Amino acid sequence: MPATTRSARRACARDVVFVEGVRTPFGKARPDGLYAETRADDMVVKALRGLLRRVPSLPAERIDEVAIAATTQQGDQGLTLGRSAAVLAGLPRSVPGFAIDRMCAGAMTAVTTTASAIGYGQQDVALAGGVEHMGHHPMGFDADPNPRFVSERLVEPTALIMGATAENIHDRMPHLTKERADAYGVASQAKYAAAVAEGRVAPDIVPIAVRSSTLGWGLADADELARPGTTMADIANLKTPFRPGGRVTAGNASPLTDGAAICLLAAGDTAEELGLPVRMRLVSFAYVGVDPEVMGLGPVPATKRALANAGLTIEDIGLFELNEAFAVQVLAFLDHFGIADDDPRVNPDGGAIAIGHPLASSGVRLMTQLARHFEAHPEVRYGLTSMCIGLGMGGTVIWENPHHAEYAGHTTIENES
Repeated sequence: MPATTRSARRACARDVVFVEGVRTPFGKARPDGLYAETRADDMVVKALRGLLRRVPSLPAERIDEVAIAATTQQGDQGLTLGRSAAVLAGLPRSVPGFAIDRMCAGAMTAVTTTASAIGYGQQDVALAGGVEHMGHHPMGFDADPNPRFVSERLVEPTALIMGATAENIHDRMPHLTKERADAYGVASQAKYAAAVAEGRVAPDIVPIAVRSSTLGWGLADADELARPGTTMADIANLKTPFRPGGRVTAGNASPLTDGAAICLLAAGDTAEELGLPVRMRLVSFAYVGVDPEVMGLGPVPATKRALANAGLTIEDIGLFELNEAFAVQVLAFLDHFGIADDDPRVNPDGGAIAIGHPLASSGVRLMTQLARHFEAHPEVRYGLTSMCIGLGMGGTVIWENPHHAEYAGHTTIENES
C-alpha cells in the first residue's frame, strides 16, 4: 500500500440561480383538447428547445443534467424521461438525464434535486421540469395501491382521492366555507384574465405545433382552460363530484390538464462565466409530510421549515406563488399565516384554478411566474413557491429577487475559497 494518499478535493457550497423558465400552453385533458394527439415526451422536447433558444450563450455541452418529472411514468411519459428528452431534443450524447416523481411536486423536486447537485459543486448547469398528459394518463391510472393502506388502516380510504382530501379540510375547518372557496376561484379566473389581457402570460409560453387527424396542423400558443368572466352565480350550483352535498366543485378546483414546463438552473459563478441572466437565487427549500387524508395542509409545515432553514419569517415574503389544486387548501395556508384571501401578494396573475394543473409540471410554472413578478417588483426581496402533494406532503421553495437593492448576490467559488 502507498505510504501516503492524495487528499480529495472538498466540495464547496455555491449559490444556485434560476436562469430562465418556460412552459407549453396548458390544454384540456380531453379527447378534443389541444394535445389529444400529441405525445407527452414531444411536449417536453418542444419546451426544452424553446427554453434553449432563449439562452443562446449557453453551449449545449455545458449542460450536466436533465431531470424531468411525471406522475404516471408509462407509455409516452415513460422510458427515463430526462434522458429521452435530451436525446430527442438533439443535445450532445454526453448530457445525462433521469426521471423523477413526487406527484404534484415532481418538477419542484426536479429543481431542488438538481440544485442540490449544483450547490454541492458536482454540476454547473441543469435542466429541470415536468410533464403531465392527463388526457393520456389520468391520475392514478393503472396504479395498484397496496391493500395494506386501507386494510391496516394506515390511511383512510379518502386519502387516495385528492378531491376527497379537500372535502376533509372543509370538514376539519368549517370556517373555510364553500362561499369562500368559490369567491377565491372566481378571483383566480379574474386575475388570470387580466394578466392575459395585459400581456403578462404570453412571455412564459413556448408556442408548439400540434396535429389533429381531423383538423390538421395547428399552433398551440395560449392556454385552453380558463373561464374568463366567471361569477359566483355561475358556479354556485355546480356538481360536487367527491361527495353528495360537498363543497369541492369545478369552480373552486383545478381542472384536468395537459402541459409541460422546464427551467434552466446554474451555479452563480457559471452564470457569470457564460453571461447567463439571473432571474432568481434559490434561498432554501423543504418538503414535509402530513396526514394523507388532508394532504392540502402540507404547504403550511413545509413553508415553516423552509423559512426556518433560511432564517426568515413569513413577514419577509413579499410574493407568493401557491398552487391552487383546490381553493380550500390555499385558504387554509392563508388563514394559518394571517394573510387575507385577496392579498395582492398572492398569485397576482391567478393560479391553477384558471390556468390548469398538469401535476408534475406545475412546480416550474410557479417558479417562472414568480421570476416574472420579481422583475416587475424590485421592491420585493423574497418570494416563495409552494404546493400540496398527494399522499400527504407539502413542498416550498424560497427565492431571492436579484433586482432588489439589497440582493445578496450569487457567491462564486473563488470568493468562498
